[in-house]
Amino acid sequence: MSAGKEFDRRRFLALGLAAALPIHPSLAQKNPMNQKSPPVAPVHPHSYTAHGVTLEDPYAWLRDKDYPKVDDPEILDYLNAENAWFEAHMQPHAELVDQLFGELKGRIKEDDSSVPYPDGDWLYWWQFAPGAQYRDWYRRPPAGGDAQLILSEPTLAAGKQYFRLGVFTISPDGKLLAYSQDTSGEERFELIIRDLATGNDLVTIAPDTLGAIAWAADSRSLLWVQASAEWRPVKAFHHRLGTPPGNDPLIYHEQDPVWRIGVGKTQDRRWIIVAASESESSEIRLIDARDPGGPQILVRPRQKGVRYSIDASGDTLYVLTNDEHINFRIATAPITQPDVWTTLIPGSDDHYLTGLTAFTSFLAIEERLRGLDQIRLRFPSGEDRRVAFPEASYAASLGTNAEPDAPELRIGYTSMITPRTVYDYRVVTDALITRKVQEIPSGYDASQYVTERLFAPARDGTLIPISVVYKKGYRKDGSQPLHCYGYGAYGIAISPGFSGSRLSLLDRGFAWAILHIRGGDDLGYQWYLDGKMAKRNNAFNDFLDATHYLNAQGFGAPGRTSASGGSAGGWLMGVVTNREPEQWRAIVAHVPFVDVLNTMLDDTLPLTPGEYPEWGNPAADPETFARLLELSPYEQVRVQDYPAILVTAGLADPRVTYWEPAKWVARLRTRKTDDNPLLLKTNMGAGHGGKSGRFESLRETAEEYAFLITMFDREQAA
Repeated sequence: MSAGKEFDRRRFLALGLAAALPIHPSLAQKNPMNQKSPPVAPVHPHSYTAHGVTLEDPYAWLRDKDYPKVDDPEILDYLNAENAWFEAHMQPHAELVDQLFGELKGRIKEDDSSVPYPDGDWLYWWQFAPGAQYRDWYRRPPAGGDAQLILSEPTLAAGKQYFRLGVFTISPDGKLLAYSQDTSGEERFELIIRDLATGNDLVTIAPDTLGAIAWAADSRSLLWVQASAEWRPVKAFHHRLGTPPGNDPLIYHEQDPVWRIGVGKTQDRRWIIVAASESESSEIRLIDARDPGGPQILVRPRQKGVRYSIDASGDTLYVLTNDEHINFRIATAPITQPDVWTTLIPGSDDHYLTGLTAFTSFLAIEERLRGLDQIRLRFPSGEDRRVAFPEASYAASLGTNAEPDAPELRIGYTSMITPRTVYDYRVVTDALITRKVQEIPSGYDASQYVTERLFAPARDGTLIPISVVYKKGYRKDGSQPLHCYGYGAYGIAISPGFSGSRLSLLDRGFAWAILHIRGGDDLGYQWYLDGKMAKRNNAFNDFLDATHYLNAQGFGAPGRTSASGGSAGGWLMGVVTNREPEQWRAIVAHVPFVDVLNTMLDDTLPLTPGEYPEWGNPAADPETFARLLELSPYEQVRVQDYPAILVTAGLADPRVTYWEPAKWVARLRTRKTDDNPLLLKTNMGAGHGGKSGRFESLRETAEEYAFLITMFDREQAA
């Protein structure tokens, strides 16, 4: 601790008090494996001391000592008992789950397909066969001809409990496909090269890749990134076809444990990008795609707090950076002097610049204006043109534009009442051409639903945007249920998009609200900064204050409101549940980051060092330790009534390890003083995203919705 900093141990002791509270007497003697009552995890005394504070962690044993291998019988018995308790609770509602599943499945086009996109001599697209869980990938010549099946996900997934396609990248000459697959949920992808003429796989380059790959210009080699033993992408390798795997030359090795790397290519395909970054800083190197093992050009050395990304067209680099304005500017630089940046589009308090693509004929800029997505085209003449969209509240972004130029720019569009739409924007005529609108086979009438954009005052006076949707006839008198969703982390904005699944709640009288709280970058980069590190508490206060505002406007009411969030959004669920349990009828926390303090104290876990710029390092700083102790849902579980809570976990999850939700539920189980359901469902063969396959994941959504509906029915019957 630096000189002059006071260490308030009394504050630590007060914050840690909850960790020493006893098991609630009504649960103390229950048989943990007796399925006539909820399982209660055994208590194994364990404590640790940090910064002079001793904390009890009686459920630390739920982390398998051999992780990522999990085979401890006591751990598996407990998780299976919780799963059995979940099944026992849901069994009386099986008919409702089946009904919801049928509704959700009925809104999915069985033989759905994507809009083909051009890349070289071919058009590429994916398509589902009726009833298939996974996609088939095809191509054909633009002039027409037979479709060529180039990759069948159903074939790859056959016999596997889990499957996820990662990389799908065609070589520049169109003859080879690099694809990767995860068959465990651990997000360690096997990278494979396929000969598209024969359909045969030529070589498995590595079993543990992570992220994208970048082909060399001659299609004879590629760069790929390895996931380390700690699941950190820190090494980039160069593989030449025909050489044995396992001996690839190392191209770049990131030494700072906080930083991660990835590879890609510029839109003109001339340069391979090797990008290193942490949450608020970045550094980029360029490699000539004609010589991928050759010299590397450092664009600009890393500088704390400065983020930049680049694209290239000809001999000009285009740089998107926050070095001079918090909402970023766009600069240009000659490739011969990549660190000499000249402003092309200055930063603006109103326009938040989020992305750029340097096409041959124009620069496509993604930005937000007062939180709403915009796509702007900047032409060599200096002309600016914005693409006009038909609604006042929506989400829009660039789609797949694989070629160096885009006379027809592919764009994705949606709103809370408009199904996902694919447009081609014809640049010459300034016209949007509709290529596809998401089909809802069971029927959908947008005129029967209403969406609003509201602004709720937070306790510090900041206005929090809210996107809400409901079916016409919803009574704003507090009598109908409200469901709130939030995330608020990592600068990730939650767009007001369409969900076919969500209709099952709207049709049953729910309003659904997305709360655009600080921690995301919905209203600009400062919005993100105002929800991280020492300002992290803003995100939680925003969610509560925005919910209170919605209740005051007649959307739901205290005790007539539910909420959900996942991962970092699960942290949000944990905090708001601890603080205002009476506000919520039901909470759904998906793979929740709830054992925050213990995770951030353990730098052997995959993500911990990379999270220091987001939340701080509690091992190194007592003030960070105190703050995270106060905000850690696991540490702050109290002896009090709690709402009904459904928690999910993935045994193979490398992002939020399975023991975080398990420990949280174990502690909640022994301290809650109510009889509301507390359920934990652990996917024993999946990771962070839950089950794979489009219909398997729908059944989990049906279970979640059935839980919410029955909890409101239970409240009405009480």
